[in-house]
Amino acid sequence: MAFDFLYPQYEIIRNPSRCTACRLCEKQCANGVHHMDTHSGTMLADESKCVACHRCVALCPARALKIVKTDHTFKENANWTGKTITEIYRQAGSGGMLLSSMGNPEPYPIYWDKLLINASQVTNPSIDPLREPMETFTLLGAKPETMMRDSLGNLVDNMPPQLRLKLPVMFSAMSYGSISYNAHAALAAAATELGTFYNTGEGGLHPDFYPYGSHTIVQVASGRFGVHPDYLNAGAAIEIKMGQGAKPGIGGHLPGVKVGPEISRTRMIPEGTDAISPAPHHDIYSIEDLRQLVYSVKEATHYQKPVIVKIAAVHNVAAIASGIARSGADIIAIDGFRGGTGAAPTRIRDHVGIPIELALASVDQRLREEGIRNRVSLVVSGSIRSSSDLVKAIALGADAVYIGTAALLALGCHLCRSCQKGLCNWGIATQRPDLVKRLNPETGAKRLINLLTSWDHELKEMMGGMGINSIEALRGNRAMLRGIGLTQKELDILGVKHAGE
Repeated sequence: MAFDFLYPQYEIIRNPSRCTACRLCEKQCANGVHHMDTHSGTMLADESKCVACHRCVALCPARALKIVKTDHTFKENANWTGKTITEIYRQAGSGGMLLSSMGNPEPYPIYWDKLLINASQVTNPSIDPLREPMETFTLLGAKPETMMRDSLGNLVDNMPPQLRLKLPVMFSAMSYGSISYNAHAALAAAATELGTFYNTGEGGLHPDFYPYGSHTIVQVASGRFGVHPDYLNAGAAIEIKMGQGAKPGIGGHLPGVKVGPEISRTRMIPEGTDAISPAPHHDIYSIEDLRQLVYSVKEATHYQKPVIVKIAAVHNVAAIASGIARSGADIIAIDGFRGGTGAAPTRIRDHVGIPIELALASVDQRLREEGIRNRVSLVVSGSIRSSSDLVKAIALGADAVYIGTAALLALGCHLCRSCQKGLCNWGIATQRPDLVKRLNPETGAKRLINLLTSWDHELKEMMGGMGINSIEALRGNRAMLRGIGLTQKELDILGVKHAGE
Protein backbone atom coordinates (compact mmCIF):
# COMPACT_ATOMS: atom_id res chain seq x y z
CA MET A 1 0.00 0.00 0.00
CA ALA A 2 1.03 3.64 -0.44
CA PHE A 3 2.70 5.20 2.54
CA ASP A 4 4.07 8.59 3.52
CA PHE A 5 7.74 9.10 4.33
CA LEU A 6 6.95 12.27 6.29
CA TYR A 7 6.47 12.49 10.03
CA PRO A 8 4.22 15.35 11.21
CA GLN A 9 6.07 18.59 11.82
CA TYR A 10 4.09 19.40 14.98
CA GLU A 11 2.63 17.40 17.84
CA ILE A 12 -0.57 18.15 19.73
CA ILE A 13 -0.11 17.79 23.47
CA ARG A 14 -3.49 17.33 25.17
CA ASN A 15 -3.71 17.29 28.96
CA PRO A 16 -6.30 14.58 29.70
CA SER A 17 -6.87 15.86 33.23
CA ARG A 18 -7.97 19.22 31.83
CA CYS A 19 -9.70 18.29 28.57
CA THR A 20 -13.49 18.24 28.98
CA ALA A 21 -14.13 16.93 25.44
CA CYS A 22 -16.15 20.04 24.67
CA ARG A 23 -15.12 19.64 20.99
CA LEU A 24 -14.47 23.37 20.57
CA CYS A 25 -11.06 22.56 19.06
CA GLU A 26 -12.81 20.35 16.50
CA LYS A 27 -15.23 23.12 15.54
CA GLN A 28 -12.52 25.77 15.29
CA CYS A 29 -9.96 23.84 13.18
CA ALA A 30 -10.49 24.29 9.43
CA ASN A 31 -7.72 21.76 8.75
CA GLY A 32 -9.56 18.85 10.34
CA VAL A 33 -6.91 18.08 12.96
CA HIS A 34 -9.16 17.32 15.93
CA HIS A 35 -11.94 14.73 16.15
CA MET A 36 -13.86 12.83 18.77
CA ASP A 37 -13.36 9.10 19.30
CA THR A 38 -16.98 8.09 19.86
CA HIS A 39 -16.03 4.78 21.49
CA SER A 40 -13.84 6.23 24.23
CA GLY A 41 -15.36 9.71 24.38
CA THR A 42 -11.93 11.30 24.11
CA MET A 43 -10.50 13.81 21.67
CA LEU A 44 -7.86 12.67 19.18
CA ALA A 45 -5.70 14.57 16.70
CA ASP A 46 -4.44 13.94 13.17
CA GLU A 47 -1.16 15.82 13.59
CA SER A 48 -0.21 15.48 9.91
CA LYS A 49 -2.79 18.20 9.18
CA CYS A 50 -1.62 20.68 11.83
CA VAL A 51 -0.11 23.98 10.61
CA ALA A 52 0.49 25.41 14.11
CA CYS A 53 -2.01 28.25 13.71
CA HIS A 54 -2.71 28.04 17.48
CA ARG A 55 -6.45 28.63 17.07
CA CYS A 56 -7.27 25.58 19.19
CA VAL A 57 -4.71 26.54 21.82
CA ALA A 58 -5.96 30.12 22.07
CA LEU A 59 -9.64 29.20 22.38
CA CYS A 60 -9.47 26.05 24.51
CA PRO A 61 -11.50 27.00 27.62
CA ALA A 62 -9.64 24.47 29.77
CA ARG A 63 -6.12 25.37 28.58
CA ALA A 64 -5.69 21.70 27.83
CA LEU A 65 -3.77 22.05 24.56
CA LYS A 66 -0.36 23.08 23.37
CA ILE A 67 1.46 22.57 20.07
CA VAL A 68 5.12 21.63 20.07
CA LYS A 69 7.60 21.05 17.30
CA THR A 70 8.27 17.37 16.93
CA ASP A 71 11.60 16.01 18.16
CA HIS A 72 11.56 13.34 15.47
CA THR A 73 14.78 13.72 13.52
CA PHE A 74 16.71 12.39 10.57
CA LYS A 75 20.24 11.09 10.94
CA GLU A 76 22.47 14.11 11.41
CA ASN A 77 24.02 15.46 8.23
CA ALA A 78 25.13 19.06 7.80
CA ASN A 79 24.57 18.95 4.03
CA TRP A 80 21.44 16.79 3.78
CA THR A 81 19.40 18.44 6.51
CA GLY A 82 16.00 17.21 7.63
CA LYS A 83 14.39 20.14 5.82
CA THR A 84 16.12 19.25 2.55
CA ILE A 85 15.17 15.57 2.82
CA THR A 86 11.56 16.44 3.65
CA GLU A 87 11.26 18.73 0.63
CA ILE A 88 12.60 16.00 -1.69
CA TYR A 89 10.07 13.53 -0.28
CA ARG A 90 7.27 16.03 -0.88
CA GLN A 91 8.27 16.68 -4.48
CA ALA A 92 8.83 12.99 -5.18
CA GLY A 93 5.30 12.36 -3.98
CA SER A 94 3.58 15.21 -5.81
CA GLY A 95 5.61 16.01 -8.94
CA GLY A 96 4.90 19.70 -8.40
CA MET A 97 6.61 22.88 -7.25
CA LEU A 98 6.82 23.55 -3.56
CA LEU A 99 4.56 26.45 -2.60
CA SER A 100 4.92 28.63 0.48
CA SER A 101 3.39 31.78 1.86
CA MET A 102 4.43 34.72 4.02
CA GLY A 103 8.05 35.91 3.80
CA ASN A 104 11.51 34.38 3.52
CA PRO A 105 12.20 32.47 6.79
CA GLU A 106 15.84 31.59 6.09
CA PRO A 107 18.58 32.84 8.47
CA TYR A 108 20.04 35.49 6.18
CA PRO A 109 21.41 38.65 7.85
CA ILE A 110 18.77 41.07 9.08
CA TYR A 111 20.49 44.40 8.63
CA TRP A 112 17.96 46.33 10.71
CA ASP A 113 19.30 44.40 13.70
CA LYS A 114 22.89 45.32 12.81
CA LEU A 115 22.22 49.07 12.74
CA LEU A 116 22.26 51.21 15.88
CA ILE A 117 20.58 54.61 16.25
CA ASN A 118 22.41 57.67 17.53
CA ALA A 119 21.22 59.68 20.55
CA SER A 120 21.83 63.28 21.55
CA GLN A 121 23.69 64.21 24.70
CA VAL A 122 25.09 67.63 25.64
CA THR A 123 26.10 69.56 22.53
CA ASN A 124 22.97 68.70 20.54
CA PRO A 125 20.19 68.52 23.16
CA SER A 126 17.42 65.98 22.83
CA ILE A 127 13.82 67.08 22.26
CA ASP A 128 10.88 66.22 24.51
CA PRO A 129 8.05 65.12 22.17
CA LEU A 130 5.48 65.61 24.95
CA ARG A 131 6.23 69.31 25.22
CA GLU A 132 7.68 70.34 21.87
CA PRO A 133 6.32 70.09 18.31
CA MET A 134 7.26 66.93 16.42
CA GLU A 135 6.38 66.49 12.75
CA THR A 136 5.82 62.92 11.61
CA PHE A 137 3.73 63.70 8.53
CA THR A 138 5.24 63.29 5.10
CA LEU A 139 4.35 64.01 1.48
CA LEU A 140 4.87 61.37 -1.19
CA GLY A 141 5.30 62.39 -4.80
CA ALA A 142 7.65 64.21 -7.15
CA LYS A 143 8.94 67.54 -5.85
CA PRO A 144 9.43 70.60 -8.10
CA GLU A 145 12.94 71.62 -9.11
CA THR A 146 12.50 75.19 -7.83
CA MET A 147 10.09 77.27 -5.81
CA MET A 148 8.01 79.82 -7.73
CA ARG A 149 6.73 83.21 -6.58
CA ASP A 150 4.16 85.57 -8.04
CA SER A 151 4.71 89.28 -8.73
CA LEU A 152 4.04 90.06 -5.07
CA GLY A 153 6.60 87.60 -3.85
CA ASN A 154 4.08 85.04 -2.60
CA LEU A 155 4.84 81.37 -3.04
CA VAL A 156 3.05 79.73 -5.95
CA ASP A 157 1.83 76.17 -5.37
CA ASN A 158 3.53 74.25 -8.17
CA MET A 159 3.54 70.90 -6.38
CA PRO A 160 2.60 67.85 -8.44
CA PRO A 161 -0.07 65.56 -6.88
CA GLN A 162 1.03 64.27 -3.48
CA LEU A 163 -0.05 61.72 -0.90
CA ARG A 164 -0.12 63.29 2.57
CA LEU A 165 0.54 60.83 5.41
CA LYS A 166 0.09 61.71 9.07
CA LEU A 167 2.81 59.17 9.80
CA PRO A 168 5.20 57.56 7.31
CA VAL A 169 3.59 54.09 7.33
CA MET A 170 1.09 52.59 4.86
CA PHE A 171 -0.56 49.18 4.55
CA SER A 172 0.98 47.27 1.65
CA ALA A 173 -0.69 45.56 -1.31
CA MET A 174 -2.81 42.55 -0.35
CA SER A 175 -5.50 41.65 -2.83
CA TYR A 176 -9.14 40.86 -2.24
CA GLY A 177 -8.88 37.15 -2.86
CA SER A 178 -5.58 36.57 -1.13
CA ILE A 179 -7.11 38.07 2.02
CA SER A 180 -10.73 38.22 3.09
CA TYR A 181 -13.38 40.91 2.74
CA ASN A 182 -13.25 41.51 6.51
CA ALA A 183 -9.46 41.93 6.44
CA HIS A 184 -9.81 44.54 3.68
CA ALA A 185 -12.54 46.30 5.63
CA ALA A 186 -10.28 46.50 8.69
CA LEU A 187 -7.34 47.87 6.66
CA ALA A 188 -9.52 50.46 4.90
CA ALA A 189 -11.12 51.70 8.11
CA ALA A 190 -7.80 51.86 9.96
CA ALA A 191 -6.06 53.72 7.14
CA THR A 192 -8.85 56.32 7.09
CA GLU A 193 -8.73 56.82 10.84
CA LEU A 194 -4.93 57.06 10.90
CA GLY A 195 -4.64 59.44 7.97
CA THR A 196 -2.64 57.02 5.86
CA PHE A 197 -3.33 54.60 2.96
CA TYR A 198 -3.95 50.96 2.24
CA ASN A 199 -3.28 49.20 -1.07
CA THR A 200 -5.81 47.06 -2.94
CA GLY A 201 -3.22 44.71 -4.40
CA GLU A 202 -4.01 43.27 -7.81
CA GLY A 203 -7.54 42.15 -7.00
CA GLY A 204 -9.56 45.22 -7.91
CA LEU A 205 -11.66 47.20 -5.45
CA HIS A 206 -14.89 45.86 -3.99
CA PRO A 207 -17.73 48.39 -4.44
CA ASP A 208 -18.22 48.55 -0.66
CA PHE A 209 -14.77 50.11 -0.28
CA TYR A 210 -15.14 52.93 -2.79
CA PRO A 211 -16.11 55.33 0.06
CA TYR A 212 -12.57 54.83 1.42
CA GLY A 213 -11.08 55.93 -1.92
CA SER A 214 -9.31 58.99 -0.53
CA HIS A 215 -7.21 56.60 1.59
CA THR A 216 -6.83 53.86 -1.03
CA ILE A 217 -3.98 53.06 -3.41
CA VAL A 218 -5.28 51.06 -6.38
CA GLN A 219 -2.93 48.67 -8.10
CA VAL A 220 -2.45 47.84 -11.78
CA ALA A 221 -0.67 44.49 -12.14
CA SER A 222 0.13 42.37 -15.17
CA GLY A 223 -3.24 40.59 -15.12
CA ARG A 224 -5.08 43.95 -15.01
CA PHE A 225 -7.77 42.34 -12.85
CA GLY A 226 -10.57 44.74 -11.98
CA VAL A 227 -8.89 47.68 -13.73
CA HIS A 228 -11.25 50.21 -15.34
CA PRO A 229 -11.55 54.03 -15.33
CA ASP A 230 -13.82 54.18 -12.27
CA TYR A 231 -11.39 51.99 -10.36
CA LEU A 232 -8.42 54.17 -11.30
CA ASN A 233 -10.26 57.34 -10.35
CA ALA A 234 -11.55 55.89 -7.08
CA GLY A 235 -8.12 55.80 -5.43
CA ALA A 236 -5.80 58.49 -4.16
CA ALA A 237 -2.88 57.02 -6.12
CA ILE A 238 -2.23 54.30 -8.69
CA GLU A 239 0.48 51.68 -8.25
CA ILE A 240 1.88 49.81 -11.25
CA LYS A 241 3.20 46.51 -9.92
CA MET A 242 6.23 45.28 -11.85
CA GLY A 243 7.37 42.85 -9.15
CA GLN A 244 7.25 41.94 -5.48
CA GLY A 245 9.92 40.87 -3.03
CA ALA A 246 8.64 37.37 -2.29
CA LYS A 247 8.73 36.34 -5.94
CA PRO A 248 10.76 38.61 -8.24
CA GLY A 249 10.17 37.88 -11.90
CA ILE A 250 7.12 35.72 -11.13
CA GLY A 251 3.44 36.40 -11.73
CA GLY A 252 0.52 35.81 -9.40
CA HIS A 253 -1.94 32.94 -9.04
CA LEU A 254 -5.26 32.98 -7.18
CA PRO A 255 -6.77 29.46 -7.27
CA GLY A 256 -10.25 29.17 -8.73
CA VAL A 257 -11.54 27.72 -5.46
CA LYS A 258 -11.11 31.21 -3.98
CA VAL A 259 -12.90 32.99 -6.84
CA GLY A 260 -16.45 33.18 -5.54
CA PRO A 261 -19.23 35.50 -6.81
CA GLU A 262 -17.92 38.68 -5.13
CA ILE A 263 -14.31 38.17 -6.20
CA SER A 264 -15.50 37.24 -9.69
CA ARG A 265 -17.33 40.57 -10.02
CA THR A 266 -14.50 42.58 -8.46
CA ARG A 267 -11.77 41.04 -10.61
CA MET A 268 -14.00 40.84 -13.70
CA ILE A 269 -13.21 37.16 -14.31
CA PRO A 270 -15.46 34.06 -14.48
CA GLU A 271 -16.41 32.52 -11.17
CA GLY A 272 -14.38 29.46 -10.21
CA THR A 273 -11.52 30.14 -12.64
CA ASP A 274 -7.87 30.58 -11.69
CA ALA A 275 -6.72 34.20 -11.76
CA ILE A 276 -3.24 33.97 -13.26
CA SER A 277 -1.09 37.08 -13.65
CA PRO A 278 1.72 36.65 -16.17
CA ALA A 279 5.25 37.31 -14.98
CA PRO A 280 5.77 40.34 -17.27
CA HIS A 281 3.35 43.04 -18.35
CA HIS A 282 3.01 42.07 -22.00
CA ASP A 283 3.02 45.72 -23.03
CA ILE A 284 6.16 46.62 -21.03
CA TYR A 285 9.61 45.53 -22.20
CA SER A 286 11.57 48.74 -21.65
CA ILE A 287 11.58 51.94 -19.62
CA GLU A 288 9.96 53.63 -22.64
CA ASP A 289 7.10 51.12 -22.49
CA LEU A 290 6.73 51.72 -18.76
CA ARG A 291 6.65 55.47 -19.38
CA GLN A 292 3.78 54.96 -21.83
CA LEU A 293 1.72 53.11 -19.18
CA VAL A 294 2.57 55.71 -16.53
CA TYR A 295 1.25 58.49 -18.73
CA SER A 296 -1.74 56.45 -19.89
CA VAL A 297 -2.74 56.08 -16.23
CA LYS A 298 -2.10 59.78 -15.59
CA GLU A 299 -4.20 60.68 -18.62
CA ALA A 300 -7.05 58.44 -17.39
CA THR A 301 -6.99 60.19 -14.00
CA HIS A 302 -6.56 63.73 -15.40
CA TYR A 303 -3.07 64.12 -13.90
CA GLN A 304 -4.62 64.44 -10.44
CA LYS A 305 -3.06 61.40 -8.77
CA PRO A 306 0.55 60.32 -8.16
CA VAL A 307 1.68 57.13 -9.88
CA ILE A 308 3.73 54.54 -8.01
CA VAL A 309 5.87 51.86 -9.67
CA LYS A 310 6.50 48.85 -7.45
CA ILE A 311 9.57 46.66 -8.03
CA ALA A 312 11.30 43.82 -6.22
CA ALA A 313 14.68 44.36 -4.62
CA VAL A 314 17.12 42.62 -6.98
CA HIS A 315 20.85 42.88 -7.70
CA ASN A 316 20.65 45.79 -10.17
CA VAL A 317 17.86 47.60 -8.37
CA ALA A 318 19.65 51.00 -8.36
CA ALA A 319 19.88 51.06 -12.16
CA ILE A 320 16.25 50.00 -12.47
CA ALA A 321 15.13 52.72 -10.06
CA SER A 322 17.12 55.30 -12.00
CA GLY A 323 15.16 54.41 -15.14
CA ILE A 324 11.84 54.47 -13.31
CA ALA A 325 12.61 57.92 -11.91
CA ARG A 326 12.92 59.08 -15.53
CA SER A 327 9.74 57.33 -16.65
CA GLY A 328 7.42 59.91 -15.12
CA ALA A 329 6.59 57.88 -12.01
CA ASP A 330 6.13 59.95 -8.86
CA ILE A 331 6.92 57.25 -6.28
CA ILE A 332 9.03 54.09 -6.37
CA ALA A 333 8.05 51.26 -4.06
CA ILE A 334 10.81 48.70 -3.44
CA ASP A 335 9.94 45.34 -1.87
CA GLY A 336 12.72 43.32 -0.23
CA PHE A 337 13.13 39.54 -0.28
CA ARG A 338 11.58 39.09 3.15
CA GLY A 339 8.28 40.51 1.87
CA GLY A 340 5.19 38.41 2.45
CA THR A 341 2.91 36.76 -0.08
CA GLY A 342 -0.19 34.58 -0.19
CA ALA A 343 1.67 31.98 -2.24
CA ALA A 344 5.02 31.72 -3.99
CA PRO A 345 7.32 28.97 -5.24
CA THR A 346 9.38 28.12 -2.17
CA ARG A 347 12.71 28.14 -4.01
CA ILE A 348 12.08 31.64 -5.37
CA ARG A 349 10.79 33.02 -2.07
CA ASP A 350 13.85 31.76 -0.23
CA HIS A 351 16.65 32.37 -2.75
CA VAL A 352 15.80 35.21 -5.16
CA GLY A 353 16.26 38.91 -4.45
CA ILE A 354 18.16 40.93 -1.84
CA PRO A 355 17.43 42.48 1.58
CA ILE A 356 15.50 45.75 1.49
CA GLU A 357 18.13 47.54 3.61
CA LEU A 358 20.83 47.13 0.96
CA ALA A 359 18.45 47.91 -1.90
CA LEU A 360 17.19 51.09 -0.25
CA ALA A 361 20.66 52.42 0.52
CA SER A 362 21.94 51.77 -3.00
CA VAL A 363 18.88 53.30 -4.70
CA ASP A 364 18.87 56.43 -2.55
CA GLN A 365 22.60 56.94 -3.11
CA ARG A 366 22.38 56.49 -6.88
CA LEU A 367 19.44 58.87 -7.28
CA ARG A 368 21.31 61.48 -5.25
CA GLU A 369 24.47 61.05 -7.30
CA GLU A 370 22.46 61.51 -10.51
CA GLY A 371 20.72 64.60 -9.12
CA ILE A 372 17.22 63.16 -9.55
CA ARG A 373 16.31 62.18 -5.99
CA ASN A 374 13.67 64.93 -5.89
CA ARG A 375 11.85 63.42 -8.87
CA VAL A 376 10.52 60.49 -6.85
CA SER A 377 9.66 59.46 -3.33
CA LEU A 378 10.88 56.09 -2.06
CA VAL A 379 8.62 53.68 -0.20
CA VAL A 380 10.12 50.42 1.05
CA SER A 381 8.73 47.15 2.34
CA GLY A 382 9.86 43.62 3.05
CA SER A 383 9.69 42.88 6.79
CA ILE A 384 9.32 46.22 8.53
CA ARG A 385 8.66 44.81 11.99
CA SER A 386 8.79 47.73 14.42
CA SER A 387 9.14 51.47 14.83
CA SER A 388 12.93 51.09 15.09
CA ASP A 389 12.98 49.44 11.65
CA LEU A 390 10.93 52.42 10.45
CA VAL A 391 13.41 54.94 11.86
CA LYS A 392 16.35 53.11 10.29
CA ALA A 393 14.59 52.90 6.93
CA ILE A 394 13.97 56.65 6.87
CA ALA A 395 17.56 57.37 7.93
CA LEU A 396 18.74 55.19 5.00
CA GLY A 397 16.69 57.30 2.61
CA ALA A 398 13.06 56.11 2.60
CA ASP A 399 10.22 58.61 2.58
CA ALA A 400 7.80 56.04 4.04
CA VAL A 401 7.33 52.30 4.47
CA TYR A 402 4.70 49.71 3.66
CA ILE A 403 3.80 47.07 6.25
CA GLY A 404 2.02 43.84 5.35
CA THR A 405 2.93 40.96 7.65
CA ALA A 406 3.02 43.24 10.71
CA ALA A 407 -0.50 44.42 9.83
CA LEU A 408 -1.75 40.84 9.49
CA LEU A 409 -0.17 39.94 12.82
CA ALA A 410 -2.08 42.84 14.38
CA LEU A 411 -5.27 41.32 12.95
CA GLY A 412 -4.49 38.00 14.65
CA CYS A 413 -2.32 36.14 12.13
CA HIS A 414 -0.16 33.51 13.83
CA LEU A 415 2.32 33.19 10.94
CA CYS A 416 1.54 29.54 10.31
CA ARG A 417 2.58 30.13 6.68
CA SER A 418 -0.24 28.16 5.05
CA CYS A 419 -2.11 31.05 3.41
CA GLN A 420 -2.02 29.27 0.04
CA LYS A 421 -4.46 26.65 1.35
CA GLY A 422 -7.27 29.18 1.92
CA LEU A 423 -8.05 27.63 5.31
CA CYS A 424 -6.94 30.50 7.57
CA ASN A 425 -8.43 29.77 10.98
CA TRP A 426 -8.21 33.47 11.89
CA GLY A 427 -10.41 34.67 9.02
CA ILE A 428 -7.62 36.57 7.24
CA ALA A 429 -6.21 34.60 4.28
CA THR A 430 -9.42 32.78 3.38
CA GLN A 431 -12.64 33.18 1.44
CA ARG A 432 -14.69 30.54 3.28
CA PRO A 433 -17.66 32.44 4.78
CA ASP A 434 -17.59 30.52 8.06
CA LEU A 435 -13.91 31.38 8.50
CA VAL A 436 -14.12 34.98 7.23
CA LYS A 437 -16.65 35.88 9.91
CA ARG A 438 -14.13 34.97 12.61
CA LEU A 439 -12.38 38.27 11.94
CA ASN A 440 -14.40 41.19 13.26
CA PRO A 441 -13.42 44.13 11.00
CA GLU A 442 -14.17 46.73 13.67
CA THR A 443 -11.99 44.96 16.21
CA GLY A 444 -9.33 44.44 13.53
CA ALA A 445 -9.33 48.12 12.62
CA LYS A 446 -8.96 49.09 16.26
CA ARG A 447 -5.95 46.78 16.65
CA LEU A 448 -4.32 48.24 13.53
CA ILE A 449 -4.93 51.76 14.85
CA ASN A 450 -3.41 50.78 18.20
CA LEU A 451 -0.34 49.32 16.49
CA LEU A 452 0.46 52.40 14.42
CA THR A 453 -0.44 54.77 17.25
CA SER A 454 2.16 52.95 19.35
CA TRP A 455 4.71 53.20 16.54
CA ASP A 456 3.98 56.91 16.18
CA HIS A 457 4.69 57.48 19.89
CA GLU A 458 7.92 55.49 19.65
CA LEU A 459 8.94 57.26 16.44
CA LYS A 460 8.60 60.63 18.15
CA GLU A 461 10.55 59.43 21.19
CA MET A 462 13.42 58.13 19.05
CA MET A 463 13.50 61.25 16.90
CA GLY A 464 13.48 63.38 20.03
CA GLY A 465 16.34 61.34 21.43
CA MET A 466 18.32 62.10 18.28
CA GLY A 467 17.61 65.81 18.60
CA ILE A 468 15.43 65.71 15.46
CA ASN A 469 11.93 67.13 15.31
CA SER A 470 10.79 66.25 11.78
CA ILE A 471 10.81 63.40 9.29
CA GLU A 472 12.46 65.78 6.80
CA ALA A 473 15.50 66.10 9.08
CA LEU A 474 15.74 62.32 9.54
CA ARG A 475 15.34 61.30 5.88
CA GLY A 476 18.65 60.11 4.44
CA ASN A 477 20.49 61.22 7.57
CA ARG A 478 22.84 58.23 7.75
CA ALA A 479 25.03 59.99 10.29
CA MET A 480 22.33 58.96 12.77
CA LEU A 481 23.18 55.28 12.19
CA ARG A 482 26.12 53.08 13.06
CA GLY A 483 26.74 49.48 12.01
CA ILE A 484 27.77 46.64 14.27
CA GLY A 485 29.08 43.23 13.21
CA LEU A 486 29.17 44.19 9.52
CA THR A 487 31.91 43.88 6.93
CA GLN A 488 33.44 46.98 5.39
CA LYS A 489 31.67 46.21 2.11
CA GLU A 490 28.31 46.04 3.85
CA LEU A 491 29.03 49.33 5.64
CA ASP A 492 29.99 50.93 2.32
CA ILE A 493 26.75 49.85 0.63
CA LEU A 494 24.65 51.03 3.57
CA GLY A 495 26.64 54.25 3.72
CA VAL A 496 27.13 54.14 7.48
CA LYS A 497 30.14 54.06 9.79
CA HIS A 498 30.92 51.30 12.25
CA ALA A 499 29.86 51.68 15.87
CA GLY A 500 32.58 53.51 17.79
CA GLU A 501 33.55 55.79 14.92
